[in-house]
Amino acid sequence: MNHLNRRQFLGSTVLGGAMLGSVAMAGGLSGLAKAASPNERVIIGMVGMSRGRELASNYARNEHCTIKYVCDTDVQRAEAAAGALNDEFSIEPEFLTDFRRILDDQEVDAVVLALPVHWHGPATILACQAGKHVYVEKPCCHNPNEGELMIAAARKHNRLVQMGNQRRSSEIINEAIDKLHNGIIGRTYYARCSFARFRGSIGIGEEVPVPENLDYDMWQGPAPRRAYKSNVIHYNWHWLWHWGTGEIGNNGTHVLDIARWGLDVDYPTKVTASGGRFRFQDDQETPDNHMATYMFPDDKMITWGGTSSNHPGPYSGFGITFYGEEGNMTIGGANYRALNNSNETIAEGSGNRGDAEHINKFIDAVRNEDRTILTSEIEEGHKSTLLPHLGNIAYRVGHSLECGEKGHILNDREAAALWQREYEPGWEPSV
Repeated sequence: MNHLNRRQFLGSTVLGGAMLGSVAMAGGLSGLAKAASPNERVIIGMVGMSRGRELASNYARNEHCTIKYVCDTDVQRAEAAAGALNDEFSIEPEFLTDFRRILDDQEVDAVVLALPVHWHGPATILACQAGKHVYVEKPCCHNPNEGELMIAAARKHNRLVQMGNQRRSSEIINEAIDKLHNGIIGRTYYARCSFARFRGSIGIGEEVPVPENLDYDMWQGPAPRRAYKSNVIHYNWHWLWHWGTGEIGNNGTHVLDIARWGLDVDYPTKVTASGGRFRFQDDQETPDNHMATYMFPDDKMITWGGTSSNHPGPYSGFGITFYGEEGNMTIGGANYRALNNSNETIAEGSGNRGDAEHINKFIDAVRNEDRTILTSEIEEGHKSTLLPHLGNIAYRVGHSLECGEKGHILNDREAAALWQREYEPGWEPSV
């Protein structure tokens, strides 16, 4: 089922990268997929059948797109996803384990990437080089350097790239942000973000044989090779620095994005963080309790407080509270409530979090070849993803970061070394 052995995989990877690079160097998109016209259906390839399986259902409901492929390095998950789409929507996508075959298909207009985070940046860059538009899940990249390369790739190849922070397309969240920007609580200067969820221990993994249904070389892709362990795939990679970005990257991207949006700020000037692994003694490397503070120009501040090992208690497990001179506003997953300084409700509302709407915006942008339709274009997505990255870097080095232009770390060699990562030879992303 489209499996490659290690030697074939690495050889074809280097060759494929060189071929895509030569296309990019040649300039233009001759022979590559173009955006569908407004009268045509957008042909989609779905990659990553965990979150991607949920996304696929929303894409299948959009009358202007066709899902031609579903892909996962676990062939059982790919086949199951194809079967589920057939059962629910009577469509028969081809299922694959190597997403590069989707890039080779000139009929495909766009790819949807819902992969482990270490794949998001490199896969997006390869897709742009192959002439595909990209919907990439949050966080959009594994490290800040990849985010900057993704922006450069989108610009160089004139591709539409949207990050999957769906609340940017939620009508109710947009209503709340509009009220903030129009001064419902006066000058707003502080946003406090919180997230809590009970996750159990990941235990101590053992090196075991790779399951036959998994193409582990392809799963690792751009990351330097490590032995297969029993407690990493399919989810616990989130909590290991080699693959993931911890809870602040996983769910913090959502709340920090809304906070940045509401305060109307871009890049921080100073970042501090603290936390640790307090609950379980296991293989997890990222903190299960994490606090981060971000200072911005014009005396504005965002804080993040996240826990992965406890239920939220009487308060919401997901929320952002904005504080202004005339009151406060709290935004939840799909609701908001504003109070004045007398603690009286002055506005509130509820709706949905914008999953389908976010996808529909992407499809509309592709059909109309119009970047302005996107509600979280990759440059905005990178700004919001950078906040979790900087919070992680400050935590890992154990001291505050001073940031300059576009959030770059100043005068700190130890912290600046974490701006990027090492790659498996032949997989280094470039634009």
